Amino acid sequence: MENGAVYSPTTEEDPGPARGPRSGLAAYFFLDRLPGPRRVLKGLQLLLSLLAFICEEVVSQCTLCGGLYFFEFVSCSAFLLSLLILIVYCTPFYERVDATKVKSSDFYITLGTGCVFLLASIIFVSTHDRTSAEIAAIVFGFLASFMFLLDFAIMLYEKRQESQLRKPENTTRAEALTEPLNA
Repeated sequence: MENGAVYSPTTEEDPGPARGPRSGLAAYFFLDRLPGPRRVLKGLQLLLSLLAFICEEVVSQCTLCGGLYFFEFVSCSAFLLSLLILIVYCTPFYERVDATKVKSSDFYITLGTGCVFLLASIIFVSTHDRTSAEIAAIVFGFLASFMFLLDFAIMLYEKRQESQLRKPENTTRAEALTEPLNA
């Protein structure tokens, strides 16, 4: 018996071109889970925190280094946390995790990062040596912290709107308990 008669090919020899509009790594990224303004804010948070970190790393000397080191830690952490949140939103991992937990984590991470980044920028302003790299890092730090806090404000507004939609209109708890069910 020949091998060809018993065994048939199990794999496709030439798969041909990709079978859809998205192929490769692009098939795993979904940007539509975030609304347009929040997507832009997340991108700005990522970019500005990275620029703040890079500008801070260029600083070669410091007189009072505590503010610089704290800013370095916070800017790097902000970059990594915003990258993590963006990866979760834009990859299939989002479907494996509960969406409410992702949104809740994003809410608190964004608030915490924005507040600590603002604090680190204020401390760095008071301890910097006025070099151009430090000034650029401070500007990017303030801009990044404002982007984090603006994103938090938008999420807070959306949460309040969502809770207003869930509340019954003009019905108090006492009224709801005294009305008959079949009325």
